Amino acid sequence: MNLLFSLREHVPDCQLVKLGTMGEYGTPNVDIEEGWIDIEHKGRRDTMLFPKRPGSLYHLSKVHDSHNVEFACRVWGLRATDLNQGVVYGLLTDETALDERLITRFDYDEVFGTALNRFCVQAVIGHPLTVYGSGTQTRGFLNIRDTMRCVELALLNPAALGEYRVFNQFTEQFSIRELAEHVCRAGARLGYDVRVREYPNPRVEAEHHYYNAIHTRLLDLGLQPHRLDDELVDSVLGLIARYADRVIDREIEPKTLWRTGEAPSVEVEAPDADEDAAVAGA
Repeated sequence: MNLLFSLREHVPDCQLVKLGTMGEYGTPNVDIEEGWIDIEHKGRRDTMLFPKRPGSLYHLSKVHDSHNVEFACRVWGLRATDLNQGVVYGLLTDETALDERLITRFDYDEVFGTALNRFCVQAVIGHPLTVYGSGTQTRGFLNIRDTMRCVELALLNPAALGEYRVFNQFTEQFSIRELAEHVCRAGARLGYDVRVREYPNPRVEAEHHYYNAIHTRLLDLGLQPHRLDDELVDSVLGLIARYADRVIDREIEPKTLWRTGEAPSVEVEAPDADEDAAVAGA
C-alpha cells in the first residue's frame, strides 16, 4: 500500500511489475485463466478477476496485493503487471555462471526450498526424497533462467495507463511424483542410490485435483522457455555435490504441520532407473 500511494503521488506514469504467485489461484476444477475471466450469469456477462482460493497465509497475502494493485489501476489510473510465478527450479543463470562468486543462496529446507531443488539436494546427500502424500499435487514450474527473462519482457512491454494485467509465469506443469521420477533417474545415471520416502501430507491441500493453467502472454512477447530435461537435472546434482558438505541435514525433514499431530514416514523403494513407471508406492 505504501508503494502504491508513493507511485500515485510521485510517478503515476511508472509501471509497477509485481512478482506474484500461481498459488493465488489454488486448484480450481476449471482452467485457470491469466488473471481475468469472462463470466455469464443469469443472462448477463462481465469480465472479472479470476476467483482466488489460496492454500496458505503467504499466498493469501499475495491475493491482497493483487486486489490492491488492481484497485489502484482501476481507480487511480496506475499501470501494473502482476507476474504470477510458478515454482522455480535450477541453480544458475547465464550471468551467475560467469563466476563462482556470483552463485546465489540455494534453499532446500521445507519452508523456502522448492520441490525439485529439495529433491536434488536429498539425492546427493543420500536422504530419501520427501514426497508428501500421494505426490499427485500438480503445479506450474519454470527454470530460474526464465524467471528474470519474464521480468525483462514485462518491463520492455509495459501495461497501458489504467491497465492491470496478469501474466501466468511458468512454462511446464508437473506433479511432485513426476519430479521425483526425474531425480531418481538422474541419480541412478550418476551413481547415487536414490530412494523415496512418502510422508502423510503435512499440508492442507488437495492431492488429487484438476490443474490446467493458461500461460500464453509471455510466450506471445517472445519468451523462449528452457524445458526441464535430463541435462538440467544432472547439472544441478553435479553442482550440489561440490557443496554437499554445507548441507544442514536437520533442516530437510518436514516439521511444519498444518494440522496438529505427528507425520510419520514410510520408506518405499525407488523406481528402476530404466523404467518410466511411477515412483514405487503409487
